[in-house]
Amino acid sequence: MASVLIIEDEQRIRELVSRVLAASGHDVVALGTAMEGLQAVVKGGPDVVILDMGLPDLDGAELLKMIRAVSDVPVIVATARNEDRSIVRTLDAGADDYLVKPFSIDQLEARVRAVLRRVITEGRPAPLVVGDLEVDVAAREAHLDGEPLDLSPKEFDLLRFLAERQGEVVSKRELLAEVWRQPYGGSEKTVDVHLSWLRRKLGESAAESRYLQTVFGVGVKLVDPT
Repeated sequence: MASVLIIEDEQRIRELVSRVLAASGHDVVALGTAMEGLQAVVKGGPDVVILDMGLPDLDGAELLKMIRAVSDVPVIVATARNEDRSIVRTLDAGADDYLVKPFSIDQLEARVRAVLRRVITEGRPAPLVVGDLEVDVAAREAHLDGEPLDLSPKEFDLLRFLAERQGEVVSKRELLAEVWRQPYGGSEKTVDVHLSWLRRKLGESAAESRYLQTVFGVGVKLVDPT
C-alpha cells in the first residue's frame, strides 16, 4: 500500500481517481487547491503525487517547482495540456511522468505502479562510477573529477539511466520510453537536445566525445574513457 496525494480541482475526477486507487489498497488524500497540496506534501510525505496543472489558486507548473524545492516525491502530472513544449518543460522541471486528459483509470494505475517500482529500494544504493564520473542515485547528485555537475532533473535522469547501462548502446526510442515515460510517441529531438546539454556539462562535444559516444543509426552509450 502506498500513500497517494491527488491535487485536482475537478471534483468528479478527484472522486473517481480516489475511489479507484483506494480500492487498489492505496491510502489516498485528495485536495482541490495548490496550497492545500503543498502543505500536504510538507506535512504528510506521500509516496506519490498526482498533479493537475489547471488549479484555481496557482498554476500547477509553479506548484511543481515548490514541491521540488522541498521534496523528491515522485510526481505524475495529469492534465489537459498536450503541447509538446508544455510536456517537455514540465518533465524538465521535475515531473516523473505526464498523462494527458482524457486518460483511462487503468493507465493511471499502471503509471502509479511504475513510479512506485522505481523508488522502492533496499537501502541506499552505491553510487554509479564510470571513469572519473560518479552518479549518486539516492542523493540525485553527479560529480566529475570530484567537482559537482549542475544538472537539471531530466539531465540527471538521463545520465543515471545511461550510467546504469554503462557500455550498452541505448536507442533514442528507449530513452524516450524509460526517461521521458513516452513509450508511444514523442520527439527524438527532445533526446538530442538533452544529450547536447549533457555533453556540454561533461566538457565534451559530439565531435570530441569521451563519455557519451554516439553509434550512428543505433543510439548512444556511456563509456569509461580511461
